Amino acid sequence: MRDDTIEPESVLEELSRAVRTDHTSESQDATLGRQHRSVEDVDRDLERLLGFVTDALPVEQVAFEDALVKGNLEEVLLVLIAMHEEAHGDQLLTDLERLFDARLSPGTVYPCLHDLEDEDVLSMHAKVRTKEYSIDDREAVRETVETTMLQHLSFGLLLYAFLEQYE
Repeated sequence: MRDDTIEPESVLEELSRAVRTDHTSESQDATLGRQHRSVEDVDRDLERLLGFVTDALPVEQVAFEDALVKGNLEEVLLVLIAMHEEAHGDQLLTDLERLFDARLSPGTVYPCLHDLEDEDVLSMHAKVRTKEYSIDDREAVRETVETTMLQHLSFGLLLYAFLEQYE
């Protein structure tokens, strides 16, 4: 094994430790879970979460390609809606561009939101000039995000194993 490689176990341990430490140090009145969270609250929370990743990995910053965001759009939307507590489509499109530097069309995002609503994962509330989405099934969100996380971790470990044998 090369000296400059990273052990996947140490990365996972570091991420787990950072999340556990941060979670237990916050009060029960944490901003996540408060209705109508501000854009600044969501930005701060996402930056904190991305900080766990950059602290555990030897990277300057975390960047996601459009294809990765689009391929995991359901999970990304669920995370953003959960962080906001309630969000409308335009807000989610803005978040995708601002937070993930992904420029996705409404024709990509809205059908995904409608599918999640049809699956009873999200509920839609018609407002005067917009529709707001909120999480309706927290367990389904957790299962969806966890399954995707395990798939990505498994794929990453497969690539890691390949690189170890490739040398």
